[in-house]
Amino acid sequence: MTRTVVRVAEVRQEAAGIRSLRLVRDDGAPLGPYEAGAHVDVVGPTGLVRQYSLCSPPHEASSLLIAVKKEAASRGGSEALHTVGAGDTLEIGEPRNLLRVADGARHVLVAGGVGVTPLLSLAYELDRRGAEFELHYFARAREQAAFAGLLEREFGDRVHLRFGVPRAEQPTILKEVAAGLTSDAQVYTCGPEGFMAQVGAVFAPVVGESRVHVEHFVAAEVDTSGDRPFTVELDTGEVFEVPADKSILAVLGENGIEVFKSCEEGICGSCVSGVLEGVPEHRDSCLSAADKAAGDQMALCVSRARTARLKIELY
Repeated sequence: MTRTVVRVAEVRQEAAGIRSLRLVRDDGAPLGPYEAGAHVDVVGPTGLVRQYSLCSPPHEASSLLIAVKKEAASRGGSEALHTVGAGDTLEIGEPRNLLRVADGARHVLVAGGVGVTPLLSLAYELDRRGAEFELHYFARAREQAAFAGLLEREFGDRVHLRFGVPRAEQPTILKEVAAGLTSDAQVYTCGPEGFMAQVGAVFAPVVGESRVHVEHFVAAEVDTSGDRPFTVELDTGEVFEVPADKSILAVLGENGIEVFKSCEEGICGSCVSGVLEGVPEHRDSCLSAADKAAGDQMALCVSRARTARLKIELY
C-alpha cells in the first residue's frame, strides 16, 4: 500500500469531541484533487490504521481535511489522533471511494452526527456542478454538530439542521422530505447504523433501493456459527481451501498471495475483488445493494461463498 507522509498544518475543534486535522505535504506538492465521497487510511501515532472521510472541497489540491470523533470505546485510533497537534506528522493512503455522486435530477443528503463528514464533500461537489441538492443534518445539539456553521455559510437554505429530534420522531421528518421526491432522485446517508436503517426504510420505497447510497463506519455483526468450508480458485489457476474459521483474505495471505487490505472488517473496500464464477455470500458494509445483487465482486476479508466453489480475480 502506497503511503504519503503528511504534516498536520491546523487543528480545529469542530464540535464536542470532534476535531478536524488539515493535512499538507512539506514539499508543497498537491494532495488533491480527490473524488467526492472518498476516504483515506490514516496511520496514527500508535501505528493503528483507521479510515476517515475527506471533507475538504474535493477540487482544492493544496490540502486534505479529516474530522475525528473521540470514541468512548476507542481501541486507540481516534484517541491517539486527539493527541496530535500542528506540526506533527502522519501517514495516509491513497483516497478510495465507495460513496460517489450518482446521476440524478435531485440529490438528498441525510447525515447523523459525525456522519456528516463524507456528505460534506458531496455537497461541495454538487454545489460546484450546479446540481439541485439539500442536506438534512440530525444531531443532538448544535454544539455536537461538526461543521454546522460552515454548512450554513457555504450552502445557505439548502441545509436543514435538525437538532434534538428523538430517533423515533425522525421518520416523520424524513417522510416529509421523501414526499417531494420522484424516482429519479438520489439519496446519500451516513451516521449510526440504526439511523441509516431508518433513512433507507423511508426513501427506498420512493426512489428504489439502488438509489439510496450508504457509507458505513462500523462493521456489520454477522453470525458465523453456520460457516462451512469452500474452495476458492484464482484466475491464475491456483486453488485454495478456505476453512470455516478463516477468511479468503487470510488464506491467501498464508499462501503468499498479496492482496491490498486495510480495515479487514468489510468497511473500507480495499480488498474488494472480482467474482468470475460461483455465488458470494456478502457480509461487508462497503458494497452497495446493486453491487451485491450483481454478484460480480466481493470483499475478501469477511464475505464467504454460497456455492462450494468460487473463482475470483484479484484487483
